[in-house]
Amino acid sequence: MDKKKLKKSLRSREKLFGAWVSYAEPSITETFAKAGFDFLAIDMEHSTITLPQAQRIIAASQAYGVPCLPRPVSHSNDYFKPILESGADGLIVQMVNKKKEVDKIISYIKYPPIGSRSYGVNRAQCYGFEFDKYISSWNNESCFVIQVESIEAVNNIESLIDNECVDAVMIGPYDISGSIGVPGQTNHPKVLEASRKVIIACEKFGKSCGTQIADPNIENVNSLFDMGYTFAILGSDLFVLWKWADKMNALMENIKK
Repeated sequence: MDKKKLKKSLRSREKLFGAWVSYAEPSITETFAKAGFDFLAIDMEHSTITLPQAQRIIAASQAYGVPCLPRPVSHSNDYFKPILESGADGLIVQMVNKKKEVDKIISYIKYPPIGSRSYGVNRAQCYGFEFDKYISSWNNESCFVIQVESIEAVNNIESLIDNECVDAVMIGPYDISGSIGVPGQTNHPKVLEASRKVIIACEKFGKSCGTQIADPNIENVNSLFDMGYTFAILGSDLFVLWKWADKMNALMENIKK
């Protein structure tokens, strides 16, 4: 799958799977890419992954034919521009709450006449060898996923996704729970109600809608799709190592008793 196919699959609301990469080692990315995910996402918001490290992760993912969607730490073009020039297939943008934020982000990530992204030459354009191909196809083929992570965004959801450039929404139930006064209670009725509102809006506007599952199994993944979600991010390298380390800790303590 390339970014064009991923975008088409998102807009067709097909069932898709992704995974977070939170560690900079490219071998982890290569291992994940071999697993058959539809896309990989780089968590630059909650990790220490730098821009040069992100470029290596993007390259590793794409080498196996898997699109890569970084999540920058902020809405600043100081992050968007170098990530895009590194060859990202699109972006997942955290904490989008208002329509004016959507419009501003689009102005940064799309070329004229849609946006105002400046023209340059770097890895994204194959260092000049595919400049014309890249700039002529980027606006139509790149993926833009917004994260809905607050009750403000939930209440504004239709205005956030009523834009042709928005391909998908990723719901962040932990942050939503915090914004409505029940932090960490992701199964609280108010959180589920807020999530359903977003899911319904995405179906109405023909946008893909997904979320992350920290501890995926067949039951909770199927339950996710039954709720109306169309893509699932099945945890991360950090969660994999954390869960293994926690089990090993328990095993060692049990043996030492």
